Amino acid sequence: MGETIAVMNQKGGCGKTTTVVNLATSLAAMGKAVLVVDMDPQANATTSFGINKTEIKKTVYTALVNECSVQKATIPTKIENLFILPSNIDLSGIEVELSKEANYHIALKNLLEPIKGIFDYIIIDLPPSLGIITINSLIAADSVLIPIQAEYFALEGLADLMNTIKLVETRLRSPTPIKGILLTLYDARTRLGREVYSELKKYFKDKEYVFNTTIPRNIRLAEAPSYGKPCIVYDPQSKGSIAYLKLAKELLEMDEK
Repeated sequence: MGETIAVMNQKGGCGKTTTVVNLATSLAAMGKAVLVVDMDPQANATTSFGINKTEIKKTVYTALVNECSVQKATIPTKIENLFILPSNIDLSGIEVELSKEANYHIALKNLLEPIKGIFDYIIIDLPPSLGIITINSLIAADSVLIPIQAEYFALEGLADLMNTIKLVETRLRSPTPIKGILLTLYDARTRLGREVYSELKKYFKDKEYVFNTTIPRNIRLAEAPSYGKPCIVYDPQSKGSIAYLKLAKELLEMDEK
């Protein structure tokens, strides 16, 4: 049985989608079968793989409202071993649809159940909010990966995020352990970057895992989505690509232990 990882942070601009797209591509390049689930109505993960979100008819939304099966909505990307359950703006209406259901919080978990055994990793991209989509994703996930931008304001919102995860765990009896904290947009040459990394390590101590790998501020990572490609494909030799390959290796080594 594969592992489902939710990549979440309620703050925008911290590299959630960049992490989902490039970590998934790196794991696929290492021979793992990977599914990306795009749970963001903006569908940036979908377009990052060169898929036109305005043309697709079968999406995670249509699967969640039972207009099609999850198998029919899941499509291959141009990358070997890598599939996506795409999204578009229709997903913005899912909170209204799900709120009518008694067991609205387990809709995504039930949706993914038939295909979970097919993949080594299912990676969920979340919007920067703490609503029904996030609750569904936390319950569907086996673990959470939290990207944090290397700035002090990002650290301030961390406590709220941890409280949300613990609230879901307590009230809905669905524990979702932290897979790891990932520092993004990091520049080791700046004092601010080094201080934020130090504070992050100090804040979590032995309670949660902070990845040794950090993701640098890199222009290639920013450019790649406009070409409909993960950075790993767009420029495999860039610092950003190398960092995400290193992250995938660290994650695999963690899982082997």
